[in-house]
Amino acid sequence: MRVVIAEDSVLLREGLSRLLTESGFDVVAAVPDGEAVIRAVDEHRPDVVVLDVRMPPTHTDEGLRAALVIRSQWPDVAVLVFSQYVEEQYATELLAGETRGVGYLLKDRVADVVEFVDALNRVAAGGTVLDPEVVAQLLARSRRSHPRSEERRVGKE
Repeated sequence: MRVVIAEDSVLLREGLSRLLTESGFDVVAAVPDGEAVIRAVDEHRPDVVVLDVRMPPTHTDEGLRAALVIRSQWPDVAVLVFSQYVEEQYATELLAGETRGVGYLLKDRVADVVEFVDALNRVAAGGTVLDPEVVAQLLARSRRSHPRSEERRVGKE
């Protein structure tokens, strides 16, 4: 399975590269920013992309914006967001479209290598993998955005 990694931390990028290579993946590119990941996907046409949310130049949401471009231009390429942060607006956009082959995991909540490799395999095979904290934050955002519908549901019970 061909993988592109986009991570601005050189140690984490190299560590993921080695870990995935040792687990049998073919890491075809490991890049430091959102623009480079789009170029790498165009050049290598991987099965799956693992990318961080916050990357240069602004360290805000470049990774998720790149994920949206990848999903739009190359819908057969699976995307696994691997971040320390839940960027609610873009995560909602990422999951609002086709959820086949999409994942969002939080770096500090992945307990072991086997769990991460399994999640990557599931996303690459067309599955959806979401950290429970991502789901909780997106549901909280939805409740904040639609408080009246929540009140109506509670009132009917």
